[in-house]
Amino acid sequence: MKERWRYLSSRIYVLCVVLLAFLALICALLSIQAVRIGRYGAGALCCLAVEAAGILFFYFGVLKPYRKAERYLRLFFAGYTSAGLKEEARLLSPGTEGLAQVLIGLMESDQLLNANKRQAQYLALQNQINPHFLYNTLDSIRSEALLEGNSTVVEMTEALATFFRYTISKVENMVTLEEELENTKVYFLIQKYRFEDRVNLEIQYDKEDEFLLHCLLPKLTLQPVVENSIIHGIERKVGSGTIRIVLRCTEKRLLIEISDDGVGMPPDVLERLNSQLNQPVFDSISLSKNKGGIAILNVNNRIHLIFGEEYGMTVYSTPGVGTDTVIDLPLITSERQLKNLRR
Repeated sequence: MKERWRYLSSRIYVLCVVLLAFLALICALLSIQAVRIGRYGAGALCCLAVEAAGILFFYFGVLKPYRKAERYLRLFFAGYTSAGLKEEARLLSPGTEGLAQVLIGLMESDQLLNANKRQAQYLALQNQINPHFLYNTLDSIRSEALLEGNSTVVEMTEALATFFRYTISKVENMVTLEEELENTKVYFLIQKYRFEDRVNLEIQYDKEDEFLLHCLLPKLTLQPVVENSIIHGIERKVGSGTIRIVLRCTEKRLLIEISDDGVGMPPDVLERLNSQLNQPVFDSISLSKNKGGIAILNVNNRIHLIFGEEYGMTVYSTPGVGTDTVIDLPLITSERQLKNLRR
């Protein structure tokens, strides 16, 4: 309570409650006075009208605009959007309006963009140092396995090196669907050494939809979902299971369905997961720090941040039957389309 009281927003809410209570008290006193002088109907009606007008004024004139402006500020500082920030900040005070103008100006300035680009390039170069050591270590293990004639270890280290090279060294945010599928196959190959014939992977799409392989999507969109299907679905199942990736599209959307015939999930767990997936990005990021399913929420949040909240993931599941995860993305085949979508 003490932590919340230091914020001006908490004091405003308390002030609204106090003012409304005071208004209700005044109306009650007026009603009592009206009863004393015998004007029951007119007095009660007048008091109700005054109280209703006061409540409407405080809600629509103070509380609702303030909460709307506060929401825009939260989204902006979460890095999600600046739409409407300037207009809503104007409702708070001239100072906050000026602050919003400065922040938006900084966000749109070429100087900041160039600085961020240089910093990203520097971090990308710096982050290549550790993977270089990792690849050398894996190559040493592979060489030792070759000398010993252990073909299984050779294949596993090659697959692991390929997976890490894609995951760590490839710094692009957007990749083609074909690249994502290849990385998913490499990950699945590594899992096959653990589960052997207990897991199977199928990729399905119509021949006329082969162009979908050139569509762009965020890197590491498919692999975390497949991993989730293995760990939470098929691994807990008695016997073997199959993960199926189905590609299809509409006129403007790319739809990727990842299904498994694992144990499924109870209705309450499914409802909670889909509720988290439908949360605004700011709330969902905070939520994912405290609860499970971080991989799925991570993928969904990145889709929201890049394309908007109209896209994302939906999960369907039946206990004892399996789970279907549908990834809804814009149908983009070029960087130019991506830039136009972000405008």
